[in-house]
Amino acid sequence: MTADLTLVLGGARSGKSRYAEGLVTALGGPRVYIATSQIWDAEMAERVAKHRDDRGPDWTTVEEPRDLTGALRRHAAAGTGVLVDCLTLWLTNLMMAEADIAAETGALVELLPTLPGRVVLVSNEVGLGIVPDNALARRFRDHAGRLHQSIAAVAPRVVLTVAGLPMFVKGSPA
Repeated sequence: MTADLTLVLGGARSGKSRYAEGLVTALGGPRVYIATSQIWDAEMAERVAKHRDDRGPDWTTVEEPRDLTGALRRHAAAGTGVLVDCLTLWLTNLMMAEADIAAETGALVELLPTLPGRVVLVSNEVGLGIVPDNALARRFRDHAGRLHQSIAAVAPRVVLTVAGLPMFVKGSPA
């Protein structure tokens, strides 16, 4: 049996979250939104509130900035749609905590194909621009690129959103 797993990539404001929410909503049944963001300032608090309002009351929101594998184990279930938004914020949190990135991402990639239900992962594609001018940003870009490659290898579907349009990189519409 192949996991119902989709990786949705895109740039800022590309429509990736909206598309991913649609994949989960189309399944019917319970919907779980695993939010990886941490609120650092008023602007981020506004973004989080807007996302929550846009989703509406039919979603269960789980705030989990670091233990993504634990949250997925707890909430993925047959007939349930789980949306993780987003992997790059999760990666940022791990880097800021000086966590073992290889171990954390390896555990996630190992877990994903075993999960029941529909799991949709959202992440920012950050590797298409110029080479960052500082070491931290270059490490982040490199970690994100490796993470995306690893998840794409195990996911039956990979979608790149551009200008609100889904482009199927791997697989076909769910």
